[in-house]
Amino acid sequence: MKKTSLSLISMLIAGAIIAGCNSETDQSSTNVVKGNEKTQTSEVLSETVVSEEDNINYYFTANEGGSISKINASTDEVENTIEVDGVVHNVQVSPDGKMLGATVIPGGGDSHDDTHGDDTHGDDSHQEDSHGDSHSEGAIGQALFFDIETNELLRTVEVGNHPAHFVFTEDGKYAVVTNAEDNNVSVIEMESLSVTHTIETGKGPHGLRISADSKKAYVANMNEDTISVIDLETMKEERKITVGSTPVTTAITSDGKTLVTTLHVENMLAIIDLETDQVETVEVGKGPAQVYIDGNNQYAYVANQGTAEVPSSSVNVVDLDSLTVTATIETGKGAHGVVISSDNKRLYVTNMFENTVTVIDIERNEAINTFEVGEIPNGISIMK
Repeated sequence: MKKTSLSLISMLIAGAIIAGCNSETDQSSTNVVKGNEKTQTSEVLSETVVSEEDNINYYFTANEGGSISKINASTDEVENTIEVDGVVHNVQVSPDGKMLGATVIPGGGDSHDDTHGDDTHGDDSHQEDSHGDSHSEGAIGQALFFDIETNELLRTVEVGNHPAHFVFTEDGKYAVVTNAEDNNVSVIEMESLSVTHTIETGKGPHGLRISADSKKAYVANMNEDTISVIDLETMKEERKITVGSTPVTTAITSDGKTLVTTLHVENMLAIIDLETDQVETVEVGKGPAQVYIDGNNQYAYVANQGTAEVPSSSVNVVDLDSLTVTATIETGKGAHGVVISSDNKRLYVTNMFENTVTVIDIERNEAINTFEVGEIPNGISIMK
């Protein structure tokens, strides 16, 4: 395994007990991105590239080893690898399917420690950076924007220190990035592709999701056991909801009434009624990481990561009405990122500790394929 740095979750949980250039258009090539390079967007955005692959959907994995895997959703084969100078933590496809956004911590680090998910760092006073020498003080993070069709880097935008998750608003106006070390989020205006607002959150902001109406962002604060509710109209933190120990990321139903978040240390999924902020919990597997709600708002799919020493390898299916686990599906080691296809037929899970993705048939609740991607796959996103 090539040298890289510890994952972002390792840094956050030092105090919270969890340790996470232009490209070629030829699909058989490998694209190289220099993390500090900026390209102009005017020409690229003004042209529409038409090809025989227009009807093919893709999904993407953010690989902490320094790459993004582009996978054909019809064949479950990696068609292209975009190499990036730094740790790629999270990716998301824009609502219109034309752009891919990614969070990157520049540089590769001088040594690799594969203890992502290590829960041995239990001292809240020990908040050191565990990303390696090149990610120490002043490691300004980046949000990268790629053209989905050509894999070309359109723009590099500087955000805060140690960016974690990247989410587009459904109306296409903004992209929101959590900055774990700065305790804030960067709001990027898509029209200008520049940061227009920086909003304070709780400590250690990590995963987030945005309501379907694009009005609210819900940010999991891993070092504070809270969720920050951010109003994207006033661009301010509206309130905090206390949920339990070490929330990693969030998901929200399309009607905006129910929020869920994984509690990594408690091995629980928290379900929050957003009208009352009342919290209920359901026990899931060891070290839950990401969670995704299906298109019918019926089930939440929880990826159980565990630790590098004692990895989990499962996804729990939680019924949001009965608040019970209705199925447990085997995956690869270190299940972390999770996403569902728009037709609700397939679930895709990144397995961090074996560099693979597991494809699950949702109707049968069973794995139908597992294949290799880049090194230490973390976040995952699919075209709608």
